[in-house]
Amino acid sequence: MKASEIREMSDEQMALTLGETAKNLFHLRVQAQTERLDAPSELLKARRLIARIKTIQGQRAAKAEETAATAVAAAAGGN
Repeated sequence: MKASEIREMSDEQMALTLGETAKNLFHLRVQAQTERLDAPSELLKARRLIARIKTIQGQRAAKAEETAATAVAAAAGGN
């Protein structure tokens, strides 16, 4: 999944995708330890997807915080 596809998701969809991917990563790690992992590249793909989602969530949180700070500053400056 590309970053552009993740950015189009809502916050709830991103949280669900993150949870599913984390669960999938756990199962892949268990399979890797028992030497039954068919595609080792899936571990890397899952880790990268988790990192992408967390990065975009952080960007959204920073933007929301910045917007809130600007609104508070504008309200305080207006009084």
